[in-house]
Amino acid sequence: MRITELLTKETIAMDLTATDKTSAIKELASQLNQAGKLNDVSAFIEGIENRERQSSTGIGEGIAIPHAKVAAVDHPAIAFGKSKVGIDYDSLDMQPAHLFFMIAAPETGAQTHLDALAKLSGVLMDEAVRARLLDATTPEEVLAIINEADDEATDENSDIQETVAPSNSEEPYVLAVTACPTGIAHTFMARDALKKQADQMGVKMKVETNGAGGIKNKLTDEDIARATGIIVAADVHVEMNRFDGKNVVQVPVADGIKRPEALIQSAMDSNRKPFVAEGRHDNSESKEEKLGIGKTIYKHLMNGVSNMLPLVIAGGILMAIVFMIGLNAFDPKSSDYHPFAATLWEIGNKSAFALIVPILAGYIARSIADKPGFAAGLVGGMLAETGGSGFIGGIIAGFLAGYLTQGIKALTKNFPPMLEGLKPTLIYPIFSVLITGLLMIYVFNTPAAWLNEALQNGLNGLSGSNIVILGIVIGAMMAIDMGGPFNKAAYVFSTAALTAGNAAPITAAMVGGMVPPIAIAFAMIIFKRKFTKAQRGSIIPNFVMGASFITEGAIPFAAADPLRVIPSMMFGSGIAGGLALLFGSRIQAPHGGLVVIFGTDISHALFTIIAILIGALVSAVLYGMLKKNTETVQVTK
Repeated sequence: MRITELLTKETIAMDLTATDKTSAIKELASQLNQAGKLNDVSAFIEGIENRERQSSTGIGEGIAIPHAKVAAVDHPAIAFGKSKVGIDYDSLDMQPAHLFFMIAAPETGAQTHLDALAKLSGVLMDEAVRARLLDATTPEEVLAIINEADDEATDENSDIQETVAPSNSEEPYVLAVTACPTGIAHTFMARDALKKQADQMGVKMKVETNGAGGIKNKLTDEDIARATGIIVAADVHVEMNRFDGKNVVQVPVADGIKRPEALIQSAMDSNRKPFVAEGRHDNSESKEEKLGIGKTIYKHLMNGVSNMLPLVIAGGILMAIVFMIGLNAFDPKSSDYHPFAATLWEIGNKSAFALIVPILAGYIARSIADKPGFAAGLVGGMLAETGGSGFIGGIIAGFLAGYLTQGIKALTKNFPPMLEGLKPTLIYPIFSVLITGLLMIYVFNTPAAWLNEALQNGLNGLSGSNIVILGIVIGAMMAIDMGGPFNKAAYVFSTAALTAGNAAPITAAMVGGMVPPIAIAFAMIIFKRKFTKAQRGSIIPNFVMGASFITEGAIPFAAADPLRVIPSMMFGSGIAGGLALLFGSRIQAPHGGLVVIFGTDISHALFTIIAILIGALVSAVLYGMLKKNTETVQVTK
């Protein structure tokens, strides 16, 4: 789409009468309203002012680009106005603004105008274009100048997208990511300013834009590995973990526009401290292709699980509080009934727990297909929840929605450029949600519900030695890798059983997970001489973490001495899990440690504590006996 399809004679005000920022916004908005582009001029002005409060759209060099993406816009449009004397617009360079381009973008619907807006941002970076616009005397002259610049921008745009890393490994290669709250103007102006400056400096550069139309020119693993440095000019969240260990310059998006040279120089400064990621997550497509099927499935599943856990924990703790008030305090027919308990039950059980499966499925799908997969995953997960297939159905729905969306992306890859904006707003959501929903209802829900019911019936039917064996297996799995795949598998299975009404697995999981830190603390007390003073300083923290069901408290010791620690912990955790179920313990919450043990199963709480202590002491003694007196291995920090 060309810029002049959005900027027309009817939306041009050649000489603004406004003398201040507020009146300039109102005058340009009125021009759009008179041209029939808005349905609510007051709401549109409010949207413009909200954007200005985030940061001024007076970008310097005499330019202001106020913009809003709101429901008050019927048709995408650009209004142009100019002021020879200039208007104080709180610009980044503190100079008056003379050229005004007000962008009106609809909140929903086709986004075919986004490419035109991106080109406009680049056009305005040209000093000659700005000078000609300031001297223009008629709307026709303005349109002619923009049309000419549009043609040149179209030719140059392909160069921006086709940057290739230099073949000489010694040659600087700078990457950049630009993003702003609306993804309309600043995102692309920062891109163009950085690219222009890099060209002047003779530096190869590739820029990823996180605009309203999604991520464009995405940085690859090869780009990141090869990069001398990376500039992140953004006012919104962008994925940062992929830049772990690289020289990263993080600044507001406005800095990408007004001081690109300084940013590029910083990006090439090898003496700067490397960026440290919060976690070593890897969301890149190319690395995923190198993973085996099992690791790929695990990665996507864990993305769903990690986003589901806050709901599990919050809902579970609220339910535990209800049980502390009274076993049936949420039931109006019970003598234990309490209105506040019923409210907590509504929040924890009927709201938080009801979202667990949809969120699990949604984030599995998002891990596979990025944002376009999320909606289909949520819908598929909700159908699994209401259709009785539970966690099994939710996992199926997540993978189904994710890979189905990937397929839709592949099928629409070669659509004409004019339809590009329809993909994320219309094609992806409609077809992915529809097909996922139909397949869940007519193909997967029934067998998954049958399997889910059979599994729950099997668990409910376990008794005697069988229930003890289940407790041993789950308890031991919680200590195999303490937060790794086995631990997560046991916990997810146990949480799924709890949501279906069976508390035995989560009881074994919690008890088994509490043992390792407590066992390490006991070992340091019993075998004092086998541990350094620094190690013994973690006795109390390990007791606290164990009592809180934070298994990872034992990880430093397991990492330093895995062949002795892990088998010892597995043995004690297995015993604790088996004993807890043998004693009849049933913890009704998925997290919390001692708090929920006493809160949800007070009649068996003492037996549960005994099971934990026996398991911890067994592990402690085994570890202490296996550990050498001359041990020199230090705890990993």
